Amino acid sequence: MAPKKRRATPQKAAMSGYIKGAGEVVSQAIVDTLEGNYMPYAMSVIMSRAIPEIDGFKPSHRKLLYTMYKMGLLTGARQKSSKIAGSTMALNPHGDAAIYDTMVRMTVAYEALLHPYVDSKGSFGKAYSRDTQAAASRYTEAKLAPIAAELFRDIDSDAIDMIDNFDNTMKEPSLLPVTFPTILCNSNTGIAVGMASAICSFNLNELIETTIQLLKNPKHDISSTLLAPDFPGGGQILYNKDELQKVYHTGRGSIKVRARYTYDKDANCIDITQIPPTTTCEQIIEKVIDLVKTGKIKEISDIRDEQGLHGLRVTIDLKRNADPDKLMQKLYKFTTLEDSFACNFNVLIDGSPRVLGVDGILDEWIRFRMNCVERRTRFTLEKKKDRLHLLEGLQKILLDIDKAIKIIRETEEEADVVPPHQPRVYPQTHGGYRKSPP
Repeated sequence: MAPKKRRATPQKAAMSGYIKGAGEVVSQAIVDTLEGNYMPYAMSVIMSRAIPEIDGFKPSHRKLLYTMYKMGLLTGARQKSSKIAGSTMALNPHGDAAIYDTMVRMTVAYEALLHPYVDSKGSFGKAYSRDTQAAASRYTEAKLAPIAAELFRDIDSDAIDMIDNFDNTMKEPSLLPVTFPTILCNSNTGIAVGMASAICSFNLNELIETTIQLLKNPKHDISSTLLAPDFPGGGQILYNKDELQKVYHTGRGSIKVRARYTYDKDANCIDITQIPPTTTCEQIIEKVIDLVKTGKIKEISDIRDEQGLHGLRVTIDLKRNADPDKLMQKLYKFTTLEDSFACNFNVLIDGSPRVLGVDGILDEWIRFRMNCVERRTRFTLEKKKDRLHLLEGLQKILLDIDKAIKIIRETEEEADVVPPHQPRVYPQTHGGYRKSPP
């Protein structure tokens, strides 16, 4: 007879995640853990990464553009993108790949901005194409576009605060002294912790005219001069006055954008040349193929991507006797050829995130710009005063040159006749909103 198996005695389970002798287990309330560990991370993402400030830039954009400015790329020749990304690492402690991706999105070639700040040479991909990627940074070249001169016009005139970089080895601007409302002239999106930002772009001429009218009359109706958003990829806005007014006054709302197309009767095909900014041509093609396979769309014989040097073009071949306009109405309904841009005008104002309408953002930008002009004027005045003091001294010397020579010859120590220099110290505040001294 086989011996009976001994029944195993149950062992007490070891404490999960604890190694004996490794340290002491401390019980802590989850609320305290979140406040001590997660909240600093969340605030860092909100303040230093995802939400743009009143000058229209996130820190990564600002550091890159300022580095290019200090490299002389505003007027000089283009330089390799790898060199620019490497130099930016002195201000932005991230890898060169992340910095290069930031620069790609601001280039003329990428076509993501209505008014690009980087003049590019080489293959930088396309915003409307998911599969068209930028070449490696060692192959492409870049410099600042002419419009970038308006970002740095008063930067050497004490118009904004200069702060220490991450390792206190050099100075960088807290904000750029932009001379036009960059915050609204280019699209800007970002996802932080617990909040996000999605700002659409507006026509620059209309934006500047609106700002001028607000300077003259704070109660100006902005919708009379700022007609509608202007997206970089083109498309056709489906105008909804109530929704647009909501965006203008609250900073929240949705704007519907529809693709543009032309019909080639000889080839019996539709050419889509402009699409909403929230989609890509690959996404549209894949959705159309699915609709054809499931039998929801029967008028299409072929669809292909024909983008190239001429720009975006998606061609749809039609079957015989198919009505192109009716087909497009179906595609608008079932695909992202008609899509919505969800507005969320969340901006950092004086270090605090605030959701403002277009009128509120322009009011804050005017306040910011007036402060920059006041500081620039005071800086220029102080320079003129120093020059005037020197000229007055020269005048006195020339009136009695013999006495001046006698004082110089008979004085043993320079400190006896030349008082020590006393530098002017102005109070500092966050974000360039420093009030000028009285």
